Amino acid sequence: MAETPITPTAQRNDWLAKANVLTEALPYMRRYSGHRILVKFGGHAMGEAETIRSFAEDMVLLNQVGACPVVVHGGGPQIGEMLKKLNIQSEFVNGLRVTDADTVSVVEMVLCGAINKSLVGALQIAGGRAVGLSGKDGNLITARKLAQAKGDSNIESNVDLGFVGEPHLIDTSVVDALIDAGMTPVIAPVAPSADGATYNINADTAAGAIGAALGATRLLMLTDVSGVLNKEGEHIQKLTISQARALIKDGTIHGGMIPKVETCIDAVEGGVDGAVILDGRERHAVLVELFTEHGIGTIITKDPA
Repeated sequence: MAETPITPTAQRNDWLAKANVLTEALPYMRRYSGHRILVKFGGHAMGEAETIRSFAEDMVLLNQVGACPVVVHGGGPQIGEMLKKLNIQSEFVNGLRVTDADTVSVVEMVLCGAINKSLVGALQIAGGRAVGLSGKDGNLITARKLAQAKGDSNIESNVDLGFVGEPHLIDTSVVDALIDAGMTPVIAPVAPSADGATYNINADTAAGAIGAALGATRLLMLTDVSGVLNKEGEHIQKLTISQARALIKDGTIHGGMIPKVETCIDAVEGGVDGAVILDGRERHAVLVELFTEHGIGTIITKDPA
């Protein structure tokens, strides 16, 4: 069956539609020009080539319109696959991987090596300039041992998680220098403690802490869900900190969404203007969130004064 040829009129209408989209997006592009956008990239979308390509294009476009994207990435599924290949058993407590000395070596290899450099490569193939880092570079993150882990019910556990840490100090000097040079930092959440031990840090937690330290205008948490849902399963567009805490208390926000929302709350209280939970599997999710009126995720902001 022969393909229908594209007529000059159809082509013209397509061009006009694209021009209209750009015109509508222009005010939002101006809004974020010169502002820092911290993007946490993770979840199962990281294993899909098309999603990675789309994400890389979003980061490059942000840079080209004057915004300053900073990427923090996870890599749980990839770490799990490598541990399985090496016959190293994994145990999880409240969603966090118990990390012994052998495991943390694998975590560092996978996060700082394969994943970090593949994302840097994707951004550069898309036309950007990116530099891969970990929390070890430039004293970006000084970690401390995470003594307690919160479960789905938000109850703390005293289980020893091994080399699982949390950010203790953030020094953004190296990130500031890269941003000033027009480059996109891509950060793996592995960091040393003050005594030199290496710790695996949850990528959401690292992203929130770095975003707050940078004074980011937006923290975008790309996940495998569309955002926060109400009791009827409907998507919630906006929440204040007090509203978010009330939804945690009454059980509307539950399970794995609790730590994500708490990370957003901590980031906003630490200086981020707004933190958004959105579905990273959606094509060009970052651009839709930032450059349209309502976005596609759930944004958490401070309570009105």
